[in-house]
Amino acid sequence: MDLALIALAGSLIAASPESTPPGPRVPEPRIPAVVPQDPMFEYSAAYYQRVTIHRWGSYAMLPLFAAQLYVGSQLYSAVGSGEDGNKDLHVALGAGIGVLFASNTALGAWNLWEGRKDPDGRKRKVTHAILMMTGDAGFFATALLGDGVEDNGAGRGTHRAVAIGSMVVATTGWLLMTDLFKGP
Repeated sequence: MDLALIALAGSLIAASPESTPPGPRVPEPRIPAVVPQDPMFEYSAAYYQRVTIHRWGSYAMLPLFAAQLYVGSQLYSAVGSGEDGNKDLHVALGAGIGVLFASNTALGAWNLWEGRKDPDGRKRKVTHAILMMTGDAGFFATALLGDGVEDNGAGRGTHRAVAIGSMVVATTGWLLMTDLFKGP
């Protein structure tokens, strides 16, 4: 029994901190540091108001395009028949598209500038902006080309092609911002 007590006392002495031999100490294992993530980017309240207006404007885009295509195709096929009853409506719809794109471009550019340091979805937002501004330029060119369209059909094909091309580019830019293309 004395041997058991001596063995126990010896193991306690060996485990005490004063009994450790001098020399390099083995570092204690540390909990790995958490890698800090990018801080959440904060947008202003005005940003969210502009986004709401921009989004509601974008909901009007496709119906305006559909109406313009319908009225424009009626005018396109009525050339030479003396009917131009839809010409005023066609011009009004074109003006509506112009106003919509001017306001949405201003709001979108302002928000793109405010969020320029936010890496979340940046490529998608910049691509959207480029496509929509390309559509803007196309609609401006369409308006200029429409000014010279005569009833005899001079320039009608070019006016129509630029208008439809601009609608395709703008619709592609619009689709890019839908949930179909949002990342995880």
